[in-house]
Amino acid sequence: SGGKDSCYNMMQCVAEGHQIVALANLRPQGKDELDSYMFQTVGHDAIDLYAEAMSLPLFRRTIQGGSVQVGMDYTPTDADEVEDLFLLLQEIKEEVEIEAVSVGAILSDYQRVRVENVCSRLGLTSLGYLWRRDQQELLQEMIDSQVHAILIKVAALGLDPDKHLGLTLQQIYPHMLKMNEKYGLNICGEGGEYETFTLDCPLFRKKIVIDCSEKVVHSADPFAPVAYLKFPKMHLEEKI
Repeated sequence: SGGKDSCYNMMQCVAEGHQIVALANLRPQGKDELDSYMFQTVGHDAIDLYAEAMSLPLFRRTIQGGSVQVGMDYTPTDADEVEDLFLLLQEIKEEVEIEAVSVGAILSDYQRVRVENVCSRLGLTSLGYLWRRDQQELLQEMIDSQVHAILIKVAALGLDPDKHLGLTLQQIYPHMLKMNEKYGLNICGEGGEYETFTLDCPLFRKKIVIDCSEKVVHSADPFAPVAYLKFPKMHLEEKI
């Protein structure tokens, strides 16, 4: 997705001795934001730069399905978006020698069950090192580990598009601690409170620089407005 969780989980995979050999991304069709139970789609227009920054091959598929089977268990279902993930990973497995999939899930059993279902059908191992981690500790760990990510979507009471879009993890951290205490918001955004995009991390050979951005209001709710950023122009820079 390009977000902090998928990025940091890849860092954990490398720390555990695994090698990242390819990137996989599912993108929306004809819009920036999907009401998906599974996938982050905002920021999809910058994923090509993300792959270039890591010097890795990128495999992409347009999401055709929707959230059809929404129970806690999952069985393969035509027209479900989970099958788009299956087909994408199946394609990659035919092109690249892979044994496992890095998964940035922290709290969602819904997502975990579906990713594990897809992996088991393909004979792959799901590697989720962030699963059930304490979110306050985890977000601070990401900051300390030089994951430079910014908020590209906000969708919760206590998060203001005009104030908080574009903030770094380090900048939003104290506010999320307050919002967790006041409203019970998930500090890492696991309830959909916010989404992020990674501009730099230790896995990147180059860093992503935003030249300009646009704010898009998805829902002008007076209490919990939903808005996200688009990036019409970005570029890569060498890291010093």
